[in-house]
Amino acid sequence: MKNNDFAELSHEELVHQEPTREQRIYLALAAVPCGKVVTYGQLADLAGLPRAARLVGRTLRHLPKGTQLPWHRVINAGGKISLAEDCPSGQLQRARLHEEGIVFNNSRISLRQYRWQPQIAATTSRRQDKESQ
Repeated sequence: MKNNDFAELSHEELVHQEPTREQRIYLALAAVPCGKVVTYGQLADLAGLPRAARLVGRTLRHLPKGTQLPWHRVINAGGKISLAEDCPSGQLQRARLHEEGIVFNNSRISLRQYRWQPQIAATTSRRQDKESQ
């Protein structure tokens, strides 16, 4: 099913429609908070698509110009931007991450420090809520 096919579906059909793989990637990407990064493989896992890092890369490559999705928060497993440093998109990605407070060390981002780990964040938040009661 193509994205423009959704306009032809009724509300009930949309509610019960299973999201496409690309839509699952978009939803997972939209959840990545400012100041955090995910790897291609991690985003695939968050989207429920294990071992689909390359699909994530292809999907991000085809995002429409001017998208509001935070594509710049996706980096490779080595903590580096996959785009060439001298290409405009690579420079834009680096600038956006820098604006969000992410620090580069020898062109690498510390995954230990900046990787988004939603399960840990949710667990910590619930623990803090219980402690404050």
